[in-house]
Amino acid sequence: MSVNSKRLFLALMLAALCAQNSYAQDALRTAKVCVKGACVVAEIADTEAARMKGLMFRESLAETEGMLFVFPRAGRYGFWMMNMRIPLDIIWLDGTRRIVDIKTNANPCTEDPCESILPRSDALYVLEVPAGFTLSHQAAIGDTISITD
Repeated sequence: MSVNSKRLFLALMLAALCAQNSYAQDALRTAKVCVKGACVVAEIADTEAARMKGLMFRESLAETEGMLFVFPRAGRYGFWMMNMRIPLDIIWLDGTRRIVDIKTNANPCTEDPCESILPRSDALYVLEVPAGFTLSHQAAIGDTISITD
């Protein structure tokens, strides 16, 4: 591992430890996010810090909970399951809130380095929900999701 790789790894680990220690102190806004009549209350991660922390270190996520990542511009935003303790479904949405890709049952990362999960298309939003949500509610590419405060 090169010196720069080691520095990046240490910086990421430090950020993750800080996030773990301060998680309970941070309250994020929420929104009601629905697809095909199935709704979750999603915490909104619309800052770089909130997007980096995501759902790391969570011990559980109820069937009606999730996290909505909001990005400043559309792009191919990859996700990884580092420091995750629960499996998730990851749903990428375009600017019209149409599903452009789905990764079902993304399991927590158990080996370093963690795999980066990339969508097939650009997205402006990403919704993380408990694993099995998309299958049980038949969410599919092309479906539109509603988001209300």
